[in-house]
Amino acid sequence: MTVTVRFAPSPTGRIHIGNARAALFNALFALRLGGRFVLRFDDTDRERSREDLKVAIADDLGWLGIRPDIMLSQSDRTDLYDQSAERLKAAGRLYACYETPDELERRRRRQLARGLPPIYDRAALKLTDAEHAAFAAEGRRPHWRFRLDGRPVGWTDLVRGEQIVDTASLSDPVLIREDGSYLYTLPSVVDDIALGISHVIRGEDHVTNTGVQIEIFEALGGPVPTFGHYNLISTVSGEALSKRLGSLSIGSLRAAGYEPMAVASLSVLIGSAEDIHAYRSLAELAGHVDLARVSMSTAKFDPHELDMLNARLVHGLAFEAVADRLAALGIPGASGIDPRAFWEAVRPNLVTVPEAAQWWRIVMEGPQAEPPSQGEAGTAPMAADRAFLAEARAMLPAEPWDETTWGTWTKTLQTATGRKGRDLFLPLRQALTGVDHGPELKKLLPLIGWRRTSARLP
Repeated sequence: MTVTVRFAPSPTGRIHIGNARAALFNALFALRLGGRFVLRFDDTDRERSREDLKVAIADDLGWLGIRPDIMLSQSDRTDLYDQSAERLKAAGRLYACYETPDELERRRRRQLARGLPPIYDRAALKLTDAEHAAFAAEGRRPHWRFRLDGRPVGWTDLVRGEQIVDTASLSDPVLIREDGSYLYTLPSVVDDIALGISHVIRGEDHVTNTGVQIEIFEALGGPVPTFGHYNLISTVSGEALSKRLGSLSIGSLRAAGYEPMAVASLSVLIGSAEDIHAYRSLAELAGHVDLARVSMSTAKFDPHELDMLNARLVHGLAFEAVADRLAALGIPGASGIDPRAFWEAVRPNLVTVPEAAQWWRIVMEGPQAEPPSQGEAGTAPMAADRAFLAEARAMLPAEPWDETTWGTWTKTLQTATGRKGRDLFLPLRQALTGVDHGPELKKLLPLIGWRRTSARLP
């Protein structure tokens, strides 16, 4: 059997960390076992589904390193769903209902008032042919429900172990809307059968739905896949993720300059027994993701943790890996500065690659109104510091400069002024960069050069 998994987003919004986590769990599972990954757009919601969002979702997945073996849209497969629906109708498992939402809500309230579970009472099964005809004459169009067996449905879950859902406690699910369009449930099962999906890996919010879908698999005579339901994630504050939480959308994280493997690693390792580490490829990460070691408690997604993972990856990036990205930021432009030397100077102080542009402006232009994210704005020099800086300017070594220049210059200043430690180094750093912390000045000073250094000293 070829392992085949699927990621089935609705193209009604950009994907966020939670969606990406679903895609990653499936893609990594397939990668680990030599299987296939299917990207299936669940676009049965005709009003909200958008073609441009399909493109955006596929692009975001590609950024994460996920490239589907098969890609399809449910909107192109309606004939297949129609055939399955007719089979279920003929078998008496799909039946027509005419209640309006208001009628169903009133019925639900009556059940609650009587202490009964608010599930559909199957009143439509008792309709006579004459009553069906009367509803049709009124212009009412039916929605169609799947008649559940009302029994315990069990499976061995890849994450949660033995699971049982008693479908007797559930309403018969609506599979077809009044307008003839399909809700998620039936097309999902039909496609899983048609595509040979062997494993369905998704969030724990689908556990109850799995009991329903297993009954539909069996009613259609299809093989029931193996299911796995992993824990959900929330923000540190406990807020559930949604497509409207833009700061954690994959698109926004890309725009902010995060590395795809930092996002991927954190997404699947939080809430598991594995140590959180930024792996350099999906193939490497796949060897460290075991669904059996995923916790059943909600995992917290901490952006600060993402920053730390991303910084570790950035600090290990060779110049060749970022040269094109630096060029897109205007580095080195026509400056004549060696971009490799610049990268090696600023790399240890970056969280994201685009932050290099902030240090580039400091090298070229001097202190900035807004300091780099890893820097702390310096204070205006005191009168004594201004005198010291003027003396420092007078003692600037002649060019050419290299990494020994900073040490030579500061030793000369120490001898001449008696300053040492923070009193010696901090005023110079503040004057040259505008911040209290940053890249090693022995590496930064040759990039700034004599002319720019002299201009920044009084």
